[in-house]
Amino acid sequence: MIPKIRFPKIITFFLLFLGILYSSMGCQTEGKGFALPEGSAIKGKALFMDLYCNECHSIVDIKWSGNAKKIHFELGGNVRFQKSYGELVASVINPSHKIAKKYYGQPTADEKGISKMKNYNEVMTVQELIDLVTFLQSEYQVERPVVHYPIY
Repeated sequence: MIPKIRFPKIITFFLLFLGILYSSMGCQTEGKGFALPEGSAIKGKALFMDLYCNECHSIVDIKWSGNAKKIHFELGGNVRFQKSYGELVASVINPSHKIAKKYYGQPTADEKGISKMKNYNEVMTVQELIDLVTFLQSEYQVERPVVHYPIY
């Protein structure tokens, strides 16, 4: 038989309070502890063109300008899950952070999984990064999946 452990009411209250406090600290709409100031989608779109991002990427109203030897990634459009601000920032400043193994050795990454995307970290200012990510995030629309449940 396992003995029951009884806490005095004050300890129970204290533990409950700490649990609520801890859970409320983690409730953020963006990446944990990650937030940048507001950006300009208009300036971000201009930067997308200025940096020739459309040589490898296309977005609804920006056509891909690459050639047959270049990879083509479509960005934006309808997605099932919102692309977070932090996720998009990471994709720009560290494109190797999330490459599926099936793409290793493909035009997108080398055999070690290192992205072939040019590193823009020393080219862009922080404000330009903010504007670019604001533009990219505005190009994604979350689409609710249509589910048909059978009637029993």
